[in-house]
Amino acid sequence: MDIGLALVAELAALGVAVGFLAGLLGIGGGMVLVPFLTFLLSRSGVDSSRAVTMAIATSGTTILFTSLSSLTAHHRHGAVRWGLVVRLAPGIVLGGLAAGAGVLALVHGRWLAIVFAAVNAVVSWRMLRGAQTEGARRSLPDTPALLGAGAGIGFVSGLLGAGGAFLSVPFMVWCGVPLRQAVGTSAALGFPIALAASSGYVIGGWNLPPALPGAFGFIYVPGVLAVALASVTFAPLGARAAHRMPVERLRRIFALLLMALAAYMAWKAVA
Repeated sequence: MDIGLALVAELAALGVAVGFLAGLLGIGGGMVLVPFLTFLLSRSGVDSSRAVTMAIATSGTTILFTSLSSLTAHHRHGAVRWGLVVRLAPGIVLGGLAAGAGVLALVHGRWLAIVFAAVNAVVSWRMLRGAQTEGARRSLPDTPALLGAGAGIGFVSGLLGAGGAFLSVPFMVWCGVPLRQAVGTSAALGFPIALAASSGYVIGGWNLPPALPGAFGFIYVPGVLAVALASVTFAPLGARAAHRMPVERLRRIFALLLMALAAYMAWKAVA
């Protein structure tokens, strides 16, 4: 099998797992895609630093498709707080554009991997020890504060090619939003994050020569299509599973997934 076709086939299989996890945990797939894409692109001959950057941009672009499928399923269950989406989205768009259009091109892939690992490690540790629990005695801040929070979520998510759930879910639960609503709302926020970040990836990598056939700047287009087509089919299955599982188990799965990916990316940065 041609190397390019083999890579696309592997990415399609990865898309199946990503789609299910996107629906189950509202993560948009980025937290899973970036480590695996980094490995697959490096193995295909892409320079290791460029592979991390391409993995982030490709992952962030696929979330355009996976988030739509996931948010639709969560909306059917009444788990999306659209008023909160509207208040967070403007800041998210600004932060995602800033990350994708400028900062991503300036940061070395090793440092991106370290930041990816550090953020996931902190969030997973806090969730495992119960720092973010339902029924927290806090309330959502006012609109200007949510604008700032959205900008931070959008910027970090765009920088890491993620859908933002690793930040937005703990933030919303910390503010007293029930976990299932936080997961559903996070799935809806994944779309403006991906739209802003992917626009930035195109702008930032406009003049770069393709690292692989089918690459466009930072984005590996065949990878986007393969992952997206497979993942949108399985995201609704994950969303249905999320509404049948105990909340505590869902929180632990989310935390353990983040911890495992943090360990991998830390190893990748050091190695």
